[in-house]
Amino acid sequence: MKPSLWSHVLVCLAFLLLPLGSSQAAYPSFQELVDAADPKGTLTPPPGTYAGPVTIESAITIDGRGKVTIDAGGKGSVIYLDTDGATLKNLHLTNSGESHNDIDSGVQVRGNFNVIKDNVIDNTLFGIDLQQSENNVVQRNRISSKPFDLGMRGDSVRLWYSFNNKITDNIIRDSRDMVVWYSADNLIARNDSRGGRYSLHFMYSKYNEVIENHYEKNSVGIFLMYSDGVQVKNNYIAHALGPTGMGIGFKETSDVDVVGNQILYCATGIYLDISPYDPETTNRLKNNLIAYSGIGMLFLNDWTGNILESNSFKGNITQVAVSGAGKTANRNDWLGNYWDDYAGFDQDRDGVGDKPYELYSYADRIWMDVPPARFFKGAPVLEVMDFLERLAPFSNPNMLVRDKKPMMAAQLAVAEVEQESGSAVTGETAGDGKVEGQDAYDPLKALRESLDR
Repeated sequence: MKPSLWSHVLVCLAFLLLPLGSSQAAYPSFQELVDAADPKGTLTPPPGTYAGPVTIESAITIDGRGKVTIDAGGKGSVIYLDTDGATLKNLHLTNSGESHNDIDSGVQVRGNFNVIKDNVIDNTLFGIDLQQSENNVVQRNRISSKPFDLGMRGDSVRLWYSFNNKITDNIIRDSRDMVVWYSADNLIARNDSRGGRYSLHFMYSKYNEVIENHYEKNSVGIFLMYSDGVQVKNNYIAHALGPTGMGIGFKETSDVDVVGNQILYCATGIYLDISPYDPETTNRLKNNLIAYSGIGMLFLNDWTGNILESNSFKGNITQVAVSGAGKTANRNDWLGNYWDDYAGFDQDRDGVGDKPYELYSYADRIWMDVPPARFFKGAPVLEVMDFLERLAPFSNPNMLVRDKKPMMAAQLAVAEVEQESGSAVTGETAGDGKVEGQDAYDPLKALRESLDR
């Protein structure tokens, strides 16, 4: 009786465990379809789910038409693309392994002139990994990582020693970073990334272009480390919050153009650390909107070589901060920026303030010298100390910024951001729905008219 009972138990356990162990193996092999196809032709598989991993070593085009899933079964990468000139499109790639050492990915690329577009890549540790690969196109893919803690997820797109690639129009959710290592002359444009750590992180990567991306609710927007000659233009960066939250950060980076970006609702808008590093170069920051952040610009040290022109600083708790006692940001060139806390006039009506904008370090900025004091920022006692010091200074305050020609109006239209959708609307709206500046009461204008009379 006992042997018979145990045999029944073992049979039942076998049936219970069979689906768990054999579901992926029950899928037909996608590798067999690839091996049987014309190496230079187009493979259009019948709709369904197929077993991976798959290795592609020919210039084949694979079109899933949105009806084909390749499941790696939790082992390795879904597709290894070891060739030149192949195309992968309209596929669903899922269920990679979990090895960071092996960079388990949706697609591992080790070749040139490949196209990876219009795919859905989910539940893969890394999304698309390119190593020593050139002139590839990664376009219009939807990428998400495995549901791990943020630091244990993989990167959405990873470039390592790769050149002249185009990473465009991808939608990225809940991956860790997009990283560019030792790579040059790549275009990263019109991507939408949310819910990650670094939206985009450069390391030792020169002459790349970052254009018209939408980065929202990541810990950091764009961070450039030892990466010279990068163009950062017309990007939207919002809600980079937390202890390390920043819109755009520089670390020992030179000869960078940061133009036309909107940086909103961040802990720190722009962060600079020994940048530019090369004393023979400059960094040029122009026509950026830096608004509604804790600190508009934070300089880690008393540095020089940055040109800040025609930027708009609006609604920041602190416009500019410099870490350390007695340090200043005034060794940089400030010209023609808009400061919403400017208290001067424009009597000749040329759009430029009659007197320079000057920002001093009073008692309300004691936290720059003593970082723990930041906890008390805005407290009544600091407000009283600040008022008394401004009224009758005990010593000459330290000048942080001097802009000789402050603008009376923002050069870049201030965006009112919709919290739910993250979309930006040009222009500032008043409580009655009217655009400010149009048929609205302007106290400064009324004062001028009174003086004229």
